[in-house]
Amino acid sequence: MNQERTLNSERIYQGKIVGLRVDTVELSSGRTTKREIIEHGACTAIVAIDSGDNVLLVRQYRKPVEKVLLEIPAGLVEQGEEPLDCARRELEEETGFSAERWEKLGFFYTSPGFCTEDMHLYLATGLSPAKRDADYDENIEMVRVPLTAIPELIASGEVCDAKSIAGLLMALRKLQM
Repeated sequence: MNQERTLNSERIYQGKIVGLRVDTVELSSGRTTKREIIEHGACTAIVAIDSGDNVLLVRQYRKPVEKVLLEIPAGLVEQGEEPLDCARRELEEETGFSAERWEKLGFFYTSPGFCTEDMHLYLATGLSPAKRDADYDENIEMVRVPLTAIPELIASGEVCDAKSIAGLLMALRKLQM
């Protein structure tokens, strides 16, 4: 498969979290077209399981879809921060727990057709209470859900975002459930 050659790149918008650029590219056929690309940094997401085999999920309002969603904890990797350090920070901020054991579950691109965002998934176990310093602009409710209930929450659509579905299914496979 041939790559597309970028002929021109124009920055349309640069915000705090995302940027938008339009690239003019040459296709292998020699024709040109435009690609609209959302630039977004790396993120982490965490499947945290407590000693009672409950998954710590977070319920929060998501403005882009105008709904309250049930998700695994997640967040944006800050400049100079390693993904695992971000995962540790986000788990504490969003759930009020820290983890003794961390395992990498996987990595994926969230929407590679138009966005550069990549997601690092972790399994966190050996949980203990920690100081919760939630971000000022987040209103999050932590919810414990039995691990055995996860397949039904995904099948019913109650858990409906890609990172949560991917992370939870990867964790279930790792744990052989």
